[in-house]
Amino acid sequence: MTRYLKREELENIEGGNSLTGTLINAFTDAVKTLFNIGRSLGSSIRRIKEKHICKV
Repeated sequence: MTRYLKREELENIEGGNSLTGTLINAFTDAVKTLFNIGRSLGSSIRRIKEKHICKV
């Protein structure tokens, strides 16, 4: 059975626009990942430039 809300009831619904812990953690994880990618890329460029490459 479907219950339809009246306009006054719809206007009293709150939520959906707050920062949650999950959202903050996801953002910090994304920033950490980008930082690690930049660090790895910088290290690779430095090793190639200085010819310190390990032979596989």
